[in-house]
Amino acid sequence: MKSAATGFRGNKAALPSKPCRACGRPMSWRRCWARNWTEVKFCSDACRQRKVARHG
Repeated sequence: MKSAATGFRGNKAALPSKPCRACGRPMSWRRCWARNWTEVKFCSDACRQRKVARHG
């Protein structure tokens, strides 16, 4: 069972989270971000494009 190996037992409140750099909304950890969670900065493609457009 994979969830037992990762420590996730169905309690989403126990997952780590951090704010999106573009909109400030909290992002919860996702399995697809497991390898690069420290590098994730934006909650969505829309926020990523908005942030790049502001500085460009």
